[in-house]
Amino acid sequence: MEVEGGHAGVRSVGNTQRNDDNDHVTGTRPLGQPAPHQDWDDRREDEPPEQQAAPRGPRVRAPELRGRGWLNTGGEPVTLQGLRGKIVLLDFWTFCCVNCLHVLDELRPLEAKYADVLVVIGVHSPKFEHERDPEALAAAVERYGVRHPVLDDPELRTWQLYATRAWPTLSVIDPEGYVVATMAGEGHAEGLCRLLAELAAEHEAKGTLRRGDGPYVPPERSDTVLRFPGKVSSGPGRTLLVSDTARHSLVELACNGETVLRRIGSGERGRADGDVATARFNEPQGLCVLPARVAERAGYDVVVADTVNHLLRGVRLANGDVVTVCGTGRQWRSTVDFDPHDARSVDLSSPWDVVWYPAADDGSGLVIVAMAGIHQLWWFDPVKRTTGGYAGTTVEGLHDGPAPEAFLAQPSGLAVSPDGARLWIADAETSAIRYVEDDVVHTVVGAGLFDFGHRDGPAAEALLQHPLGVGALPDGSVAIADTYNGAIRRYDPQSGEVTTLATDLAEPSDVVFVGGSVVVVESAAHRLIRPVAPGAARRLAGAKHTTERPASELAPGEVTLEVVFTPPSGQKVDDTYGAPVRLEVSASPPELLVAGGGVTRELTRGLVLADGIAGGVLEVVAQVATCDAAGDNAACHLIRQDWGVPLRLAADGPRRLELVLYGESRGWAASLDQDRQDPP
Repeated sequence: MEVEGGHAGVRSVGNTQRNDDNDHVTGTRPLGQPAPHQDWDDRREDEPPEQQAAPRGPRVRAPELRGRGWLNTGGEPVTLQGLRGKIVLLDFWTFCCVNCLHVLDELRPLEAKYADVLVVIGVHSPKFEHERDPEALAAAVERYGVRHPVLDDPELRTWQLYATRAWPTLSVIDPEGYVVATMAGEGHAEGLCRLLAELAAEHEAKGTLRRGDGPYVPPERSDTVLRFPGKVSSGPGRTLLVSDTARHSLVELACNGETVLRRIGSGERGRADGDVATARFNEPQGLCVLPARVAERAGYDVVVADTVNHLLRGVRLANGDVVTVCGTGRQWRSTVDFDPHDARSVDLSSPWDVVWYPAADDGSGLVIVAMAGIHQLWWFDPVKRTTGGYAGTTVEGLHDGPAPEAFLAQPSGLAVSPDGARLWIADAETSAIRYVEDDVVHTVVGAGLFDFGHRDGPAAEALLQHPLGVGALPDGSVAIADTYNGAIRRYDPQSGEVTTLATDLAEPSDVVFVGGSVVVVESAAHRLIRPVAPGAARRLAGAKHTTERPASELAPGEVTLEVVFTPPSGQKVDDTYGAPVRLEVSASPPELLVAGGGVTRELTRGLVLADGIAGGVLEVVAQVATCDAAGDNAACHLIRQDWGVPLRLAADGPRRLELVLYGESRGWAASLDQDRQDPP
């Protein structure tokens, strides 16, 4: 999940008992509730604290939606006034963000269940320059199967009206036009379901609920052989295996990259093992052909990253049969460890690419998985049928070092050097190219989460824009699918230079060297191409871009940080299995934060910001554990979010910073000059 100057994620332990008490610390105080051991003057004497609704603050009228245009509405604009009587859910997203893609999938069942009372509106608030392109946005809406209206908001007008700080953020508006809840991150589906049911019942009784169809108008369907293909691998006999991502299948092509030899999978979104006609995938991405000796023992030839199903699948090339080999199908919402686990018993999170890495496991070799959804690399042993973490802490960022301590940022492409020693990584959200060697992570290109562009030259100065693929070339150099620049780039470890091989491509997402040439997946053009001629490398001066989000102004000296959290309806903060709250604060540059850093057990903390520094980024990680308030086998949930908030220090600035994890923003309500009475 991405935020101002940083990124965030939400974890939740599904319908299981929580046993990760070592990660929890004490002292939560949800918004509107007093500190522990104080009396609750506003509750009934016979009502226990965990079962009463959190108090609501002043009612805040939802600001009207503003942007450049609309998608999925047949060209017609949508207004909140026109939706009066409906429950409206605003989903602030950007199509580069894997956490936003998780939320799209979480919302699908809610959209179906409450179709006659709920209108979901995606507010697209771009991070990268490429995402400001209306054609790129339209392609993303089709690629990810978005089935609700989308507001194109390239100038972040609606983002700012709703005081949004993070991708993704959800805002719920009741049928009378008031904001009733805001929640950042993913994993809120269960709480949302309860809230929607309560709002529907309340406004049905009041006569303010309007049932019926919403403003969604499906776009015209396009027909091509491939539809937004994701990754490519060399198959048997110089054939090409392609993940046909938007058609939820695999395609085997002849070496010309055009002739279809067979399709593996039904083409319908789903999850099912079986033969070529009945197996189902859900937006598959990476493909890895196993060495023959490993394939013989494993019982299949190809490992597939079945991304939205959160699974690895195995494919037998002889007959096209598909089997599930790793994952439960549930999304990972747990605690970090690097121990081996039974592959079919663990949860994964948006595996995006897979590769066979001969140097892993002391030279025995393993499949390495780019676990984009939690900013890690994992390993998978197809013979022992075990899996575990390999690199990354799940904190999203750019930090090198021993693999378990490194920060990664949505790793989306993998390749191995010809000698098998070096594992190359396309680290998409930091626009970086990195590698692992001897279990240590290094960066060769990339400056951070919000610096990107198209600039050739020395690797330390070169810039990319959200690369999704990387391919090893025979001479030891690396070809890069520089996706949002629409280019193929090359990094030469010998010279330390980055050059450009091809431009004007439509979102290239993978690159592989096959049969003496570079084969590129041109995803948004729905095809494979060979765009690179021998000796085509050239240098482009290019430009640097920096994602600019409105900075939060604070005064230097003593300030208060408050993370707002009100348990969702039907849940309670609970310390039965350990202390439920953890708040970690740091800063970049480190000298910005004089005092208040580190880990504490409360959601409110005093900080001291340095005087004489113009600003920086405040990095905040909040974690809260809740359990269902009723039932003998209540499900427990672990919510975690990472913020990186850009700060501008000013002597007359505020002395309080509020970040909303779940609930109502007191600061926003107080700052808006809104009608606080019931609407006429």
